[in-house]
Amino acid sequence: MGIYLDMKGDRVEIVIDAGGTLGPRTYEVVATKAGRRVDVATRRGLVEVSEVTRSGTPVRTARFMASRILALVEHPAADRDGG
Repeated sequence: MGIYLDMKGDRVEIVIDAGGTLGPRTYEVVATKAGRRVDVATRRGLVEVSEVTRSGTPVRTARFMASRILALVEHPAADRDGG
C-alpha cells in the first residue's frame, strides 16, 4: 500500500535522526517531470520513497529505517488555478 502524489512538483520531505552530534537530517524526493509521482511505502521496518514514472518504473528511490524517521511530510504540487 502506498501514497501517490501525481504531478510535477510533488515532493516528500523526510527528517531522520542521524544520531550522536549530527542531529536531524532532511531529505527530499521530488517528482521532477510531468506525469511522474512520488510513492511512499512501508515494508519490514523500512520506509521507501520513490519517484515513479506513469508506467510504474521507479526513477529514484530513497530508503530509511522507520525507527529513525522523525517526520515525513508530503507537499502536493500547487494547484494551477491558484487554490
